[in-house]
Amino acid sequence: MRTLSLTCIGLALMAALAHAQAAPPAAPVSTPAAHTVATPAAPAQSAAEKPDSAAEPQGFTYNPDGRRDPFVSLTQRGSDSRSVAPRGAGLAGLDASEVSLRGVLTSEGAFVGILRGVDQKNYIVRVGDKLHDGTIRSIAKDSLVILQQVNDPLSLEKEREVRKLLRQTEEAK
Repeated sequence: MRTLSLTCIGLALMAALAHAQAAPPAAPVSTPAAHTVATPAAPAQSAAEKPDSAAEPQGFTYNPDGRRDPFVSLTQRGSDSRSVAPRGAGLAGLDASEVSLRGVLTSEGAFVGILRGVDQKNYIVRVGDKLHDGTIRSIAKDSLVILQQVNDPLSLEKEREVRKLLRQTEEAK
């Protein structure tokens, strides 16, 4: 009989505890200002907040310290819309990735390269000729080197060498 009464008391305590946890709190909980519903008193509140915003510094400069700049878009990495130069016609309008070396000739003691662009036209180039994103740096009997300007704000190097081989395999293209 005693175990039955202890069991009933234990169940009653558990039910009271569960009821106390499920009941809403008696005191009202203050909500943050961002979650309040707009009321007629809200304009007076925003007017009171204006002096706080005036205390903040007006200019902001980001110091990355080796971290990624959160204000640079990751989807358009490498393209800077403010400094996009219009492409010229012919060789000056082609990027280094849009040309392939088709042949090398010797002219007046120096090598001359024959490049084919994506427009399916052939161009004869010499050292120093300019492409849209680079300059022909050197021409050898089996390769051509383009000094390409890197337009990536996250890259530490601003130029890189792109080597075009005369006889590329299909895997290297």
